[in-house]
Amino acid sequence: MVLLTTARTDLQAFYADHFILPLPAGHRFPMAKYGRLRERLARELPQVELLEANPASDGELALVHTPLYIKAVHTGTLAPAAQREIGFPWSPAMAERARRSVGATVQACRRALSGSGLAANLAGGTHHAYPDKGSGFCVFNDAAVAARLMQAEHARENRARGMLRVAIVDLDVHQGNGTARIFANDDSVFTLSLHGARNFPFRKEPSDLDVELPDGCGDAEYLEALERALEEMERRFEPGLVIYLAGADPHEGDRLGRLKLTFDGMEARDRRVMDWAWTRRLPLAFVMAGGYGTDMEATVQVQMNTYRTAVQYHGRWQGSSPFAMTAATVAGATRWHNSAP
Repeated sequence: MVLLTTARTDLQAFYADHFILPLPAGHRFPMAKYGRLRERLARELPQVELLEANPASDGELALVHTPLYIKAVHTGTLAPAAQREIGFPWSPAMAERARRSVGATVQACRRALSGSGLAANLAGGTHHAYPDKGSGFCVFNDAAVAARLMQAEHARENRARGMLRVAIVDLDVHQGNGTARIFANDDSVFTLSLHGARNFPFRKEPSDLDVELPDGCGDAEYLEALERALEEMERRFEPGLVIYLAGADPHEGDRLGRLKLTFDGMEARDRRVMDWAWTRRLPLAFVMAGGYGTDMEATVQVQMNTYRTAVQYHGRWQGSSPFAMTAATVAGATRWHNSAP
């Protein structure tokens, strides 16, 4: 007897939120948002296949980070000043979660490149990490490690096809200074960052394309700036993979963001990036990056809307989508979900 099997075509998303950092009372980092996002995805979006992330190895991390820094994180021997710059107290869970957050982005990139077209990390976006230090709640730079590893794997498997070129589209409200420094002299990776001009980090590194936005920037101004940035990037660079940092912190309810994008504006942002990649048939891995809402549920709602949009575009990659909607239906669905508890 011959058994016919059908491969899963769900959008795959990788997580590591069960490694809980023991943060002190009153710590401003909203660690609980990751578990809350996974709970809501499991309950509300069965089209997302949730998978535990594997840890990145020392060798994979060493594609970007120095051996001494990797060892210090692993053993808990970071200098006090280095620990303060990261912003998390060291613990075994902190070191393991940092590795798995990188591993989740690596797995998402592999999945996107394998033909799925789209995959995700429920965390990640740790763009303030430099080769030899962490900063701003970022330990290892997941997008940078994933980009370098995907290039190495592509070179091994496709020697006649040249270097895999990677675009990192960073729409966290804070500039990706660590990523910019890592790829400053690497023309195989294009770093694009839209961020608050007056926000952290206050000493920024030059990306390939930086777009600084004023405090109070709203939907129309932001989306126009994004459109110009994508056009400029396309004039200058032809990627084979896109890594998208879909930060929730440009939302108007964010404590640290200083911008004024609405739920609809954030959804339009995600849709524009995913549509840009889809129309060019560029595999895209997305990560959640920052989000510090005064109401944590608002941050999670922004992220849920990102996943709802991603499910639709993943369906396109699979050849047909049960979530194909008219523009009016999409707008109505977004408003309904934003008002849901």
